[in-house]
Amino acid sequence: MDQFIINILFVGASFALYIGIAVWARAGSTKDFYVAGGGVHPITNGMATAADWMSAASFISMAGLLAAGGYANSTYLMGWTGGYVLLAMLLAPYLRKFGKFTVPAFIGDRFYSNTARLIAVVCLIIASTTYVIGQMTGAGVAFSRFLEVSNTLGIWIAALIVFLYAVFGGMKGITYTQVAQYVVLIIAYTIPAIFIAMHLTGNPIPMFGMFSTHTESGMPLLDKLDQVVTALGFNAYTADVDNKLNMVLFTLSLMVGTAGLPHVIIRFFTVPKVADARWSAGWALVFIALLYVTAPAVGSMARLNLLTTVYPDMAQQTEDYDAAAQNPILYEDRPGWIRSWEDTGLITFEDKNSDDRIQLYNDDSDAFADKAEEFGWEGNELAVNNDILVLANPEIANLPPWVIGLIAAGGVAAALSTAAGLLLAISSAVSHDLIKNTLNPNITEKGEMLAARISMAGAILLATYLGLNPPGFAAQTVALAFGIAGASLFPVLMMGIFSKRINNRGAVAGMLTGLLTTLLYIFTYLGWFFIPGTNMLANTPENWVLGISPQSFGALGAMMNFAVAFAVSSVTAAPPREIQLLVESVRYPKGAGNAPHLSRH
Repeated sequence: MDQFIINILFVGASFALYIGIAVWARAGSTKDFYVAGGGVHPITNGMATAADWMSAASFISMAGLLAAGGYANSTYLMGWTGGYVLLAMLLAPYLRKFGKFTVPAFIGDRFYSNTARLIAVVCLIIASTTYVIGQMTGAGVAFSRFLEVSNTLGIWIAALIVFLYAVFGGMKGITYTQVAQYVVLIIAYTIPAIFIAMHLTGNPIPMFGMFSTHTESGMPLLDKLDQVVTALGFNAYTADVDNKLNMVLFTLSLMVGTAGLPHVIIRFFTVPKVADARWSAGWALVFIALLYVTAPAVGSMARLNLLTTVYPDMAQQTEDYDAAAQNPILYEDRPGWIRSWEDTGLITFEDKNSDDRIQLYNDDSDAFADKAEEFGWEGNELAVNNDILVLANPEIANLPPWVIGLIAAGGVAAALSTAAGLLLAISSAVSHDLIKNTLNPNITEKGEMLAARISMAGAILLATYLGLNPPGFAAQTVALAFGIAGASLFPVLMMGIFSKRINNRGAVAGMLTGLLTTLLYIFTYLGWFFIPGTNMLANTPENWVLGISPQSFGALGAMMNFAVAFAVSSVTAAPPREIQLLVESVRYPKGAGNAPHLSRH
């Protein structure tokens, strides 16, 4: 059977399942739409939370970044997993006990201020929209290859699918859809990884295979990979990083961003009790770990597979890599997977020295320039988008067609599950926090549902438009969203729970400081509102302040948020007594009541 037909069958079957679930679990009330009725089982919620949180960045892009950058990009892995633990331990149970199912609702009530609520809505929309851009980018990559369409059309198809099951299903439909998506994506991720680990090392467990012997050369796989990449002018895969400050700040930015992400926090309101929220967090961590312990192996094996595809003689080589490097494959002999991805525009070839062979090497390396000249190379000729490596892995390793179809469905599931959760967070912020609690308190439930769906549709269109010209690869764009959420929302959530002294003025000043400084730093290097060509400085390490990248600045934004909030609160009046008692009651367990009812005031 043709590969395209197989892909259509797998992706089509998964879509039918998701939309069918959304129709079956269609939201009939605002409580269904926002918190799935508040009666989801903790294991079910844990699985849905894992799917919600493991986005296209986790499934598609993270292993690609690990493949391209090695140890230097392990910050993504450390930051996201560490941040989830932070969220589960320090925020989720307390926010669930407080009883407000959106972040702006908590901030508005805790800081007794509609201004604080409105600023929180703005922060949430900016962070979530930036995050959705990354999901649309990843979905476009998946659709473009497996449906054999352009990347642009792939993004529009993804937008349509999200619209169908997120706008109509709400949280109830999304929850059960995400359970199905988790099952699809974890199977799609691990089965190819097992095949590839067996192919390269003979070890069926990927995370152990990464530290096993490379079958063709008889060398430890990571040593083999280090030798291959350095022979082509790249940094060693396991090399340490020079800028430790940037690495630490980036990891911290991802951690606090994870803990401040509204679409994950909402999930803890879908269970009946506070204790169930804790169990949900634990189960989600288990489900997340299944993918995250596999990702480094997938990344390292993908990199080795790619390079030995271009330079076949390097696979068995143990010493004379220069001779192997001078015999890359002829362009006309390139494998089918390169031809397929060329059709999407995500792999491009330019024969710079007119020898009809593919040269793939680091042409930015001054140290390698003399050797490249000696070889007769005139520049790197194969440009490979990092986001394709996980999706292309089964084809690179010559796995069966059904595995390729499976990973197609998994990549799409990862992107769409998180996009749906983010869009729900945006719609509930607009309809519930902005319209119902601020602009029109007398709006009917039917009117509120309509406003939620309209705002979600608007967010889909905006994210799709921006996804056509993203500010980076999927994971890099997502990292920006984490920085924005971490700088603006995480500090005020932490202070709202653990400090009785922080008042409304401090919270407002802190959020504005964290948001505006972080956005200014990001826009300086990536363009105003991510519009290409509007950046004030080139996004290169020599232009960064103290070597701090735009993706890392969220940690500094969070620190400034904390500092300003404490400073302003210390010179202004303390919160009212009832607010201080409220904070105390949230922190100390005095029972675990039923799921909160939606506020009708």
